[in-house]
Amino acid sequence: MSTISATAPLSTTSTLSRAQAIPWLVWANVIASVSIASGLYWDISWHETIGRDTFWTPAHLLIQFGAVMAALGSAWVIMHTTFGGDTEARRNSVNVLGFRGPLGAFIAAWGGGAMLTSAPFDNWWHEAYGLDVKILSPPHMLLALGIAGIMWGGAILAASYMNRAEGADHKRLQRILLFVGGFIILQSMIVKLEYTNRVLLHSGISYVVISIGTLLLLEGLARASGHRWARTIMTGVYSCFVLLMLWVLPLFPAQPKLGPVYQDITHMVPLPFPILLVVPAFVLDLIWPRLQRASQWRQAVIGGVVFTAVLIAVEWPFATFLMSPAARNPFFATIDFPYFALPTSPTVRHVFVRWEQSSGEFWRNILLAFLFAVVSMWIGTYWGNWMKKVRR
Repeated sequence: MSTISATAPLSTTSTLSRAQAIPWLVWANVIASVSIASGLYWDISWHETIGRDTFWTPAHLLIQFGAVMAALGSAWVIMHTTFGGDTEARRNSVNVLGFRGPLGAFIAAWGGGAMLTSAPFDNWWHEAYGLDVKILSPPHMLLALGIAGIMWGGAILAASYMNRAEGADHKRLQRILLFVGGFIILQSMIVKLEYTNRVLLHSGISYVVISIGTLLLLEGLARASGHRWARTIMTGVYSCFVLLMLWVLPLFPAQPKLGPVYQDITHMVPLPFPILLVVPAFVLDLIWPRLQRASQWRQAVIGGVVFTAVLIAVEWPFATFLMSPAARNPFFATIDFPYFALPTSPTVRHVFVRWEQSSGEFWRNILLAFLFAVVSMWIGTYWGNWMKKVRR
C-alpha cells in the first residue's frame, strides 16, 4: 500500500545537502515553467494571427519541451532515489506505489505526462470537431491540469528545500518559489482569458471569474514563502511577463493562413493588457502586519473583501481608459485584433458587453465575487500553512 508523508519531522541537521545550494531539478522546473508559459502565450497568439496550424509549430514545441524536461527530470530523480544508494535522498523523500522521491517530483512527473497526453488528444479533437478557437475545451483542460502539475510540483519542490535550508540558501529558494508562484498566477489567468476580455470588465462576471481561486493561489504561496511582499512580487511577475509578451510579439511579421479573414493582419497579435492584480496584492501586503494576529476566518473575510474592492476600484476605470482612443496604440495594444474578429464585434468597436441582463443580476455577481474571494483566501491560508511544513 502506498503512503505519502510530506511533513514528517527531519533531523535538525538536515539542511540542503552537501553545500548544494539549489538542486538541479528545482532549476529544471523553473526552466520548464518559463518555457511552457512562453509557448502557451505564443500559441494563443499564433491561433489568433495565423490560425490552427500543424502541431509542429515553434510554440507547440516550446510547450512540449517544458513538459519533457519536467517529466524526464522528475522521473530520473525518482528512479535515482528509489534504486540509488543515497541515504539522505531517501530520508528526504515520500513513498508512492513503492517508488521514492520528493513529493514535488511526483507531482511534476504526473503533470508532464498529462501534458504529453493532451497533445494527441487535442489533434484528435480538432479533426473530430473542427478548428475551434476556444480555450476551455477538454484537451485544453487536460493540458492546463498538466501545466498546473508541473508548476505546483516545482513550487512544492522549492518549498521543501527552502523549509530545510538556512541563511542565503533559504533566501535564494524563497525567490525561486515566488518566481514560480508568479507563473502559477499567470497560468490561472490564461484559463480565465475568455471571461476577462476588456469588453466584459464592466460586467460582474469578470470579477466572479477572477475571484475564483486567485487568492487561494496567491495566499497559499505567500504564506509558504514567508516573504513580506510575496503577493506583490508574484503578481508583478505575472504583470511583467504579460507586458513583455504584449510588446515583443507584434515585432514579428505574420499573416493568416485560414479564412475567412476579417482583419488586416501584418504581425503577431498580442494578448490583452494584464489585469491589474498587482494593485490589490500590494494593498494586501501593506495591511498584512495588522492582520497577522487575527483569526484565519477574520483574515479571510478582510483580505477577500479588500482584494476584491480594490481590484474593482482600479480595474473598472482602467477598462474605461482601455476603450478610449488614448489606449489605441502599441503600448496598450487595443488595436490588434484576431483575424477572425468581425468588424461589428464589440472588441473591434471598443464597446462594453453587458453580460448580466438586469441590475439585480449584476449585483448578485458582484456579491458572488466577494464571497468567492473570501472562501478562496480562507482555503489559501490552510494550503499555505501546509506548504510551510513540507520537507520531503
